[in-house]
Amino acid sequence: MIKFSLEGKVALITGASYGIGFAIASAYAEAGATIVFNDIKQEFVEKGLAAYAAAGIAAHGYTCDVTGEEQVQAMVAKIEQEVGVIDILVNNAGIIKRVPMHEMKAEEFRQVIDVDLNAPFIVSKAVITGMIKQGGGKIINICSMMSELGRETVSAYAAAKGGLKMLTRNIASEYGAYNIQCNGIGPGYIATPQTAPLREPQPDGSPHPFDAFIIAKTPAARWGTPEDLQGPALFLASNASDFVNGHILYVDGGILAYIGKQP
Repeated sequence: MIKFSLEGKVALITGASYGIGFAIASAYAEAGATIVFNDIKQEFVEKGLAAYAAAGIAAHGYTCDVTGEEQVQAMVAKIEQEVGVIDILVNNAGIIKRVPMHEMKAEEFRQVIDVDLNAPFIVSKAVITGMIKQGGGKIINICSMMSELGRETVSAYAAAKGGLKMLTRNIASEYGAYNIQCNGIGPGYIATPQTAPLREPQPDGSPHPFDAFIIAKTPAARWGTPEDLQGPALFLASNASDFVNGHILYVDGGILAYIGKQP
């Protein structure tokens, strides 16, 4: 058996209309998996389906708010009926609100926790029963460097991603005996449409201060790309990682290992 093959597998990647989720789904499709994704609005699903079609991928798209347990249960049941039992789940959908903690409303904090922590619990719960019945499965949670570090203005995001790290380890602990492996990927700073404003040059042509900060803090001396996450995501979804469980794989260009340059 080819260890990295995903032939015959059904992979659900949440929020994968574009960006990191789309890149991971594309790698899974190339490895032979059938791709299923969701988004919160039908218009986003349609855009995603068009993007997959343009890439030559026959994906299945569903409209679903992953923070709603009934919606998720209904979506998973529909996927099982129309596509097949989910073998691989990537909890990719997420949001961030950059607000100083003393200015952040509790409602905003709860919203980030709901999408970034509660939703992975809800979706994982929905697929685990099917995985147990079929003898195993893979759950991959998209964590963050903020699963380990704090930074100004991201209190809710760091709290959620820290919690997601521990949810990952607990799923591994609770369901490892059922041949279910649950691991996390902690991306570093990735060049996506969401981070584009942080990389735009200043009016005088100089680098954006945050862009310069990240490059200086990264031994690789660059931002990551969504494609940098494809290999790690494929490893954790394949038979090559069958004895890897409860692990967070940081794909950060070395930031977490680096103290930074001397001023």
